[in-house]
Order: sequence, then structure tokens, then C-alpha cells
Amino acid sequence: MNKNKIFAYFLFSLFLCISASAQIKIKDTKVGFGWSNNSVNTVKFRKNALITYKKHQFIAYYNENSFLTLGKRKINAKNWETNTTNYKGNTKDAHNDISIAVDNDGYLHVSWDHHNTTLNYAKSITPLSLKLSDKMAMTGKEENRVTYPEFYNLPDGNLLFFYRSGVSGKGNMVINSYNSKSKKWTQIQHNLIDGEEARSAYWQACIDSKGTIHVSWVWRETWDVFTNHDLCYARSKDGGKTWEKSTGEKYQLPITALTAEYAWKIPQKSSLINQTAMTTDKNGNPFIVTYWSENKTPQYQIVYLKDGNWSKINTGFRKIPFNLGGGGTKRIPISRPEILINDKYETPLIYILFRDEERGNKVSLAYNDLHNNKSWKIKDLTDFSIGQWEPNYDISLWKNKKRLDIFLQKVTQIDGEGIAKEPSSMVSVLQLKTLPK
Repeated sequence: MNKNKIFAYFLFSLFLCISASAQIKIKDTKVGFGWSNNSVNTVKFRKNALITYKKHQFIAYYNENSFLTLGKRKINAKNWETNTTNYKGNTKDAHNDISIAVDNDGYLHVSWDHHNTTLNYAKSITPLSLKLSDKMAMTGKEENRVTYPEFYNLPDGNLLFFYRSGVSGKGNMVINSYNSKSKKWTQIQHNLIDGEEARSAYWQACIDSKGTIHVSWVWRETWDVFTNHDLCYARSKDGGKTWEKSTGEKYQLPITALTAEYAWKIPQKSSLINQTAMTTDKNGNPFIVTYWSENKTPQYQIVYLKDGNWSKINTGFRKIPFNLGGGGTKRIPISRPEILINDKYETPLIYILFRDEERGNKVSLAYNDLHNNKSWKIKDLTDFSIGQWEPNYDISLWKNKKRLDIFLQKVTQIDGEGIAKEPSSMVSVLQLKTLPK
């Protein structure tokens, strides 16, 4: 390790120690140095960067030489075991993220390096192993033009794999299902949401405690993010085979712009971002977080289902305006957000995890009482800039233990797929031992 890296990590650890002395107790563990010349390791649409199976937590990232690197630890351990695989990604394109999941038998599944390219997929050779098999197909169908691979865990231990087949503005949504007993993938949807060769759906999804799959999406008419519009919704109660609206009305598949349920109408040219996050409360009501502008200043907005009707919360705490437009991976003043609900209290709390230039590009957590109209409180979790980082947290650990572990790396994103000239930076995991309330 050279002197610059040692000094960089010294500063990184110092800043985290300062943060840990604040009201929120924070613990961090370093993993290894990662590629940081764009945001490929920290893009919001990673599902997942970090995941827990029983007593082990797994992580994935591209190292400083662009090799896919895997790590694991016992969930309370300080040290990580890592393995640099033989697989290399085109890290110059920030779309080419890594997504991981662990199935019911402890096998690690990994997909990486996609932007309208042939499927890259492998799984661990044995349960809990960091050594991967050779590349393999899933179903052999719709696997030549893959973008945005995302794994999701079902409560029964099986997996789902979502991806886009096709290019921006002309892409369709594919869903594969993995059975842990047969160890085989089947394709259950080859075109769930159809852009009709005129637009693409950019989605986010979550699975609630009963196994219901919730999907929401914005439409984009062209390659230009400026043409994002509207927020739509669908759910499945049978593992993705059939789909319905929030009213229970069955969809005739594929879902199109004409037949979709519109949770919230948002016009084009609203600085509406795509591929954000959603969650559910304990009753299975969906909560979708994104941002768009209703005047000149984009604000984090929450669209949620309450008593069968769609409602909206405008957090309203941002001050600095900007306009979102253009193609490629953007350098944006704020990150796409994550959303969490802690409903173990009598009055549930809602959290938004984000990064904002007007707060110094720190890791920040906004929170509020779900049932009140109080002003949002914000707590910065770091005392230093993390560049153009976007949030990714351990979803399974939060669901099971309400413990928030966050994937962290300082990265630089040049607008429109530009590449910075920065030294590699430390990949770390922030563990919030207490949460504000």
C-alpha cells in the first residue's frame, strides 16, 4: 500500500471517529480499496451492494484495477475476508454495476458489467464461498441486451432477477425466478412493462413480509432524463406471475402507458429522477421516494398508499435549485434517495438516506414522524464529503434486526460518463448502532 493510500485511509478513519462521537453511534469497518473514478460502485440501482444471510454479511465492489471483488464477515466482526475474482468490469461506464444476493441454501449469486450487453452471471461454488463458478446462462432467453440487473429475495428463500432488455427509450422489463430446491432459473415475465418501442420504464421494487412484490416506475420517452414523467404502480401476490393495481384490478400483460395505474402524475421537464427506492409499512402499504421539482427546486417527495388512496409528502427542506437533463450518467447535486420505515414504535418513523451538495456531500439522514406535519430533521452521518456517492444499505439486515448498515465509498462522477483522475478510495461499511427519533 503506497503512502497516499495510507494517508487517505488515516483521514477517512479520523473523520468517521469524529462522526461516531455525535449523538448517533456509528461504527465503521474498512473492506478494501475500490475504483473511484466514477460512481459505478455506488449507483443507486444496485440490488444489492451489501446483504446478510443468517450470521454472515456479504459485499461486492470493483477494486482499483476494475476486478469484481467479493467480501464476507460475521455480522459483528471487524475484519472482512475478501476475494478478487478473475472477472473484470468496464468500470468506465457507471451503468455497469454489480448486484448480489444469497439464496436459501447460502449460495451467493452475482451479476455484473451490463449496459445493453450479454448476461454476466455466476454463483458461488459452495454455500458461503467467495469463489465463483464459470459464467452461466439463467434461462437462455432475452439475455443478449441486459441492463440494470437486480436481485430480490422472496420470504421463502427463492430469488427474483429483474433487468431491462433493450436500450433506453426502447426497453422492456424481464423477470426471472430462481428455485432453491431445483437450483434452476425460469423466466416468468419477458415483457412485464412494455415501452411499445416508444419509451422505457425505469423501476424500483421491494418485497414485503408477506411476499407481495411491489413495483413502481417512471416513463422515459427518450434517452434524455428530461423526458421522465409520471409515477406508476403494480403489485404481484403470486411471485410475479400475475399483476394487479392497488385497487385489486387485474392487469392484462404487458402493462403499457395506457393501462398503467398512475400513483402520481408528474409532467416531463420536472427534473424527475429515475430508479430510486421504495419500501412498505408493516401492513404492506407501499412508500415510494424520488425527487422532482414543482417550482425551481427539486425536493425529495414521498408518494404512498393510505386507506386505498395515493398521497404525497413534500419534504421541502432543500434550498438550491437545479435542472435535470441530458444523457449518460449525470453528475447531479443530490443523490437518488433511499427510504426506510421503522414501525416498531407506536408512531412510525420514516427515514430518507441521501447526499446533497448543499450539505457538503455528506451522508445524511432525514427523518420525521409519519403521521405529523412537523419539519424534517436531518442528521449528517459523516463529517466529510463522499463525492457523488448514492445510498445502498443492507436490506435484509434492516428487515430482520432494524440495523442500518450502509455501503460507503467516496467517488467522483464526471457528467455524461466522464472519468475522473482520482486515487482509489476505501470501501467501508457504516453501521448505525442507534437511530435518531
